Amino acid sequence: MEMDEAFCPLYHHAVELIGRRWSAAIVRALMAGCTRFGQIREVVPALSDTMLAARLRELEDEGIVARQVSADRPPQVSYTLTAKGAALEPAVVALTEWAERWVDPADVGRTRSTARTGSAARAASGARPPVTGARRRHG
Repeated sequence: MEMDEAFCPLYHHAVELIGRRWSAAIVRALMAGCTRFGQIREVVPALSDTMLAARLRELEDEGIVARQVSADRPPQVSYTLTAKGAALEPAVVALTEWAERWVDPADVGRTRSTARTGSAARAASGARPPVTGARRRHG
C-alpha cells in the first residue's frame, strides 16, 4: 500500500463512528436480537442510560439504527438495524474472531496503564507472559 493510500477519509469516518465507546457493542447487541432499550443496557455492562441514548441517536443519525415507536399507550420504543447497519455483520464477526484469537482475557477491563504496568512487572521479574489459547493459535 502506498503512503497516499494509507489514509482513506471514508474508512476513517467508519472507524471513528463504530469505534466510539459502546457503539460496536450496541450494534452487536442489536445483531443478537435485542430490540428494547432495557435489553441493550442489560447485555452491555457498565453502559449508562445517558450514553446508550446518545449512542443510539448517533447510530440513528448515521442510518445504522432505526427507531420505531408503537401507537400503543404507553408507547413502546424498539430499535433495529437498518440494511446499512446489518451490512456491518461481516466486520463484527471478523473483529469477534480476531479478538478471540489475539486478545488476552487477562487484559480485558484493565486500563492501558495497568496493562503496561503488569507487562513491565512481568518483564522486570523475568516472568514469562501468560500463555493463552489465543496466543498459541497464531501462525
